[in-house]
Amino acid sequence: MAQKAVTERGVCIRQACQAFGISESCYRYERKLDAENAEVANWLMKLTDNHRSWGFGLCYLYLRNVKGFKWNHKRVYRVYKELELNLRIKPRKRLVREKPEALTVPQGINQVWSMDFMHDQLEDGRTFRLFNVIDDFNREAIGMEVDFSLPSERVIRELKQIISWRGKPQVIRCADLGFCHNGPEYISSAIQNWAPEWGIRLEYIQPGNPQQNAYVERFNRTVRYEWLSQYYWHDLAEVQDFATKWMWSYNHDRPNMALDGFTPKQRLAMAA
Repeated sequence: MAQKAVTERGVCIRQACQAFGISESCYRYERKLDAENAEVANWLMKLTDNHRSWGFGLCYLYLRNVKGFKWNHKRVYRVYKELELNLRIKPRKRLVREKPEALTVPQGINQVWSMDFMHDQLEDGRTFRLFNVIDDFNREAIGMEVDFSLPSERVIRELKQIISWRGKPQVIRCADLGFCHNGPEYISSAIQNWAPEWGIRLEYIQPGNPQQNAYVERFNRTVRYEWLSQYYWHDLAEVQDFATKWMWSYNHDRPNMALDGFTPKQRLAMAA
């Protein structure tokens, strides 16, 4: 009302403030956060559109740790709620029915790798497989191989390629040979013979306890929900190309909750 009196009636600001019982500082106050809030909203919409499985935590950590914005979590969450992004349906958490043995936590790079397999289908119904390898120390994805069949010779070749640029691990954690639920890859004696020759120890999880391979199992879940199950795949080349690009983004851009919200590459740099 004071502003209307000044603009339409020609009343001076002091008299208008006295008439309506407000201070001049209140009259002159202008909100300065609208532009920044619009930028926050724009980033949140972009992130939740490109990463549909990300919640507020991952979005905030990405903006804070990866992009370097100084917005505090209360402000970002206020915009997050105004956009009603907090109303998206979240999957139920699985119940842990038994307590597995404590998982070994490596203290340095190349101490323990974990490897596992996944499977999916092309749009024509043919089944393909993914061979995933991560470094447990910083949860970094160091290998993702895609093909219709991944025999033990192919697995060994992929591990040799990773070792050529990453270095040799002390231990590779994998599913138990006698109770492997992922197919015949680990059952072959070729891998059992190859590992000791290269000075690598194979560490098997207990039968029926995938929690003991929790790092790569959690990685597999992220792969499944963030991209593998969200698209129809035309051929293997398309899957491999997407896997390679996503792996780079996972290592460099995606905050990891197990690493206090930093990316695998940031965690590796901290340890250097």
